[in-house]
Amino acid sequence: MNHSDSKKDFIREIVTQDLASGKHQSVVTRFPPEPNGYLHIGHAKAIHISFGIAQEVAGGRCHLRFDDTNPSKEETEYVEAIIRDVQWLGYDWGEHLYYASDYFSFFYEQALTLIRAGKAYVDLSSPEDIREMRGNVKVAGKDSPYRDTTVEENLALFEKMKSGELEEGKAVLRARIDMSSPNMNMRDPVVYRIMHAPHHRTGDTWKIYPMYDFAHPLEDAKEHVTHSLCSLEFEDHRPLYEWVNEQSDAPSRPRQIEFSRLNLTYTVMSKRKLLELVEQGVVDGWSDPRLPTISGMRRRGFTAAAIRNLCEKVGVTKFNGTTDVALLEHEVRQDLNAVAERRMAVLRPLKVVITNWEEGREESMEVQNHPENPSLGTREVTLTCEVYIEQEDFMIEPPRKFFRLGPGRSVRLRGAYILTCTGYELCSDTGEVSEVHVEYIPDTVGKNPPEGIKCKAAIHWVSASHAVDMEVRLYERLFQEESPDAHEDGFMACLNPDSLEVLTAAKGEASLKDAKVETCYQFERLGYFCADERDHSAQTPVYNKTLGLRDSWAKKK
Repeated sequence: MNHSDSKKDFIREIVTQDLASGKHQSVVTRFPPEPNGYLHIGHAKAIHISFGIAQEVAGGRCHLRFDDTNPSKEETEYVEAIIRDVQWLGYDWGEHLYYASDYFSFFYEQALTLIRAGKAYVDLSSPEDIREMRGNVKVAGKDSPYRDTTVEENLALFEKMKSGELEEGKAVLRARIDMSSPNMNMRDPVVYRIMHAPHHRTGDTWKIYPMYDFAHPLEDAKEHVTHSLCSLEFEDHRPLYEWVNEQSDAPSRPRQIEFSRLNLTYTVMSKRKLLELVEQGVVDGWSDPRLPTISGMRRRGFTAAAIRNLCEKVGVTKFNGTTDVALLEHEVRQDLNAVAERRMAVLRPLKVVITNWEEGREESMEVQNHPENPSLGTREVTLTCEVYIEQEDFMIEPPRKFFRLGPGRSVRLRGAYILTCTGYELCSDTGEVSEVHVEYIPDTVGKNPPEGIKCKAAIHWVSASHAVDMEVRLYERLFQEESPDAHEDGFMACLNPDSLEVLTAAKGEASLKDAKVETCYQFERLGYFCADERDHSAQTPVYNKTLGLRDSWAKKK
């Protein structure tokens, strides 16, 4: 293996031993999502581990395989979104894109093999009776009255299931294992059920579909997967995984290894709960920037590199825990700080009139796109007699330690002149400041203020005549509590009513209208913002707030 020692963990140690012993010549892993929703940050960890370990071994590969065995919940939209997200994260499966539906005939043949060997039977009991017969962790299960049906009868009943002669819920195929097993998964689990639902790839061809615990091990074995990596909740399913493959005539015997999943504070990771948020209109679809979905994070402006860095730092362990979402935000800031060009934008504009500026005069100033990366070039900003500043950068009666603009006070326009406030106007309707009057001090661009002038701050601005109108969406955390899953009234009770604020009067530098979708900038003094992938255009620039500049996790560290 060519990975560094710093990357050692228990899975990589197993892989190293298997290669050294000659058990395997290389490594084959897989990432097997069910296309019943969009991928989220928890899946990103599984992707990072499975693809990452395969990439570290000469000749290694990782398959992308859709576990599409439940047509009632799966859609082509989800398939396309998953492919897009895995590619965006930076991983490549090459020619190895598979679907469980490719193997429906293979699964069916394996089910027949079990029936002929007396290892499976058709149960005509009701779902409620089957559930009751399984018992619980303290009470052993009871044999089904159909457990000893003859092979011939089971084959005939299974054929009726397949042909659509039996209604949904009227029969299932169960593996014949051990109803007294302390592992509930081994108590004659259901391996096939009837579903009269069209499949997004196979249409109405099939009326029966395999259960995940039956299909998954067979898929791995058929694809010659060497190490089947999955999260800890599948640990109790491993004996069934091994049992299924031992009974089959599949060409290989993969090894299942479990690791802890990634959980984040202030969010939920269940696809069922994410779907509920989408269906109830709490969020604007699966790619809403407040969701922990990969497409939502991408739309918000999070970078693939930051997500990969988080997965690397969380590591591979056997212990479940919850990661502070601030660590992910720290990684995003670290990445964007290095690569995001700077721009100026005013979110809540206040007009400032420079009264001693010659009428019609325009002055262009060259500024760097990134203060620490000259390779990102420069751009021109134009100063005119009217500019916009943030409303909060002016106060009539400034408190102590307020160093921005106020009556008689001076402040520097970032990259430009020092201004001194000479007056202001109030709106007759609201009584709020509607306009500020200033004079600029000549020969102060890039220079210290003249003697007698106190100037301790620089504020961002945009020219009124050159500014572009923008919509800016300010996103905050969707949930107010650190552990919404643990709330006694349910996760919906933790929703943050202020998770989205839409500003429609924002002003920005003219260059912001020409940005390509998903381009991220640092709006000076405000934070990181991303051109919305769905709604942004030159005619209507729309920017999503990625994060503010403050990094609470770094401070905590």
